[in-house]
Amino acid sequence: MEGIPYNVPYLAVAALIGIAFYIFLSQRNLIKLVMGLSILASGVNLFLITLGYREAGVAPIYTHAPAGVMVLPVPQALTLTSIVIAVACLALMLSMVIHIYRHTGSTDSEKSRIMKG
Repeated sequence: MEGIPYNVPYLAVAALIGIAFYIFLSQRNLIKLVMGLSILASGVNLFLITLGYREAGVAPIYTHAPAGVMVLPVPQALTLTSIVIAVACLALMLSMVIHIYRHTGSTDSEKSRIMKG
């Protein structure tokens, strides 16, 4: 990230989260809502990685730590965990959308309300 201003990753995070909220507020299609949630998870993951970044940092995988600043390992571990959870939730949500489509014949979120009870 040589020559990149410090706020560019944060602007990318804000753009991803803004796009996700726009999708949540403007779309009624369930598949598009699932895509918006996936974009939101990507924005959160980018935010976690951006928080852990250190300029000229080295990876903390050495037994004998070299001199210098090390990158924080906790945000990386949280991001890996978040990716696994996001994939599992995405698979569950898409299977629910398929189930709703089979019963209602549509992926419109308003038509899925007839499945109550």
